[in-house]
Amino acid sequence: MNANSNSNSPGQRKLQVSMERLQVQQPNISRRAAGSNWQAAAAIGSENQKQPQANTSDEDANGTLSKSARARLKRKAQRNRYLAMDCEMVGVGFNGQDDMLARVSIVNKVGEVLLDKHVKPRAPVTDYRTAVSGIRPHDIENGEEFEAVQDEVVKLLHGKILVGHALRNDLAVLNIKHPVAHIRDTSRYKPLCKLVSNGHTPSLKRLTMAVLGQEIQTGEHNSVEDARAAMGIYNRIAADWEKYLERRQ
Repeated sequence: MNANSNSNSPGQRKLQVSMERLQVQQPNISRRAAGSNWQAAAAIGSENQKQPQANTSDEDANGTLSKSARARLKRKAQRNRYLAMDCEMVGVGFNGQDDMLARVSIVNKVGEVLLDKHVKPRAPVTDYRTAVSGIRPHDIENGEEFEAVQDEVVKLLHGKILVGHALRNDLAVLNIKHPVAHIRDTSRYKPLCKLVSNGHTPSLKRLTMAVLGQEIQTGEHNSVEDARAAMGIYNRIAADWEKYLERRQ
C-alpha cells in the first residue's frame, strides 16, 4: 500500500477525528485549583472551544433545562434575593461634618461579594476618617464616578430584600430610596435591640458579638466585613424576624 491509502484507512481517519476533538475540547477547570482566577480560567476555556456543544447535563434534546440545572438556578436566585449593603464615608464641608460616599459593598445571602467599589470624590475631602473608614486619598482618587456606581447599586437592589445596619445613612449618601417593606435593618429590629442593648440602638460591633460570637471592627472598618456581619445576623434570626413583621402587618 502507498502512503496515500494508509492515511485514508478507517483506523487513520478515526485517529484524525479523535485528535481534532481533543484540540477543541474545553479544559476541565477545577475551581479549587484555579482559586481566585477560576472565572478568568473558565472564560479562557470557553473562548478556546471552537464549536459550541450542548451541555447534555443541563439541557435535554429539546433545549429544556434539566432538573438539576433548574435547581441550581433556583438556589442562585434565592441566594441573591437577599442582599446586604454597607458604605464607608469620608467627611466634606466645614471640619468634615458632612458625609460623602467613598466605598460601597454589597454581598448576597451567603456572603459572596456582588459589588465592592470605591467612589471618586465629588467635593473636596476635609476629613478622610481613615481610622474608622479605612479610606485613603488614593483609594477614591482612583475610584469610579458616583453616578455609575449609584446606577449599579440601584440595578442590583431592584426587587431585593435589603439587609444592613443603619441603612438610612447608606441610602442617604447614595441618594437612593428602597421600599420600607423590603428593608431589614439590624439597628431597628426592636426585639433584637431590646435583647442586646435594653431597647437602645446597638452598634453593629456589639450585635455581631452578641448574635454571632464574632469580633469585627477591631481597627479600620471594612464595608465587606460589615455587610457580611449584618447578613449573618439576619440569617441567624430570619425566621423570628419575618414572623414579627407578619404580625405587625
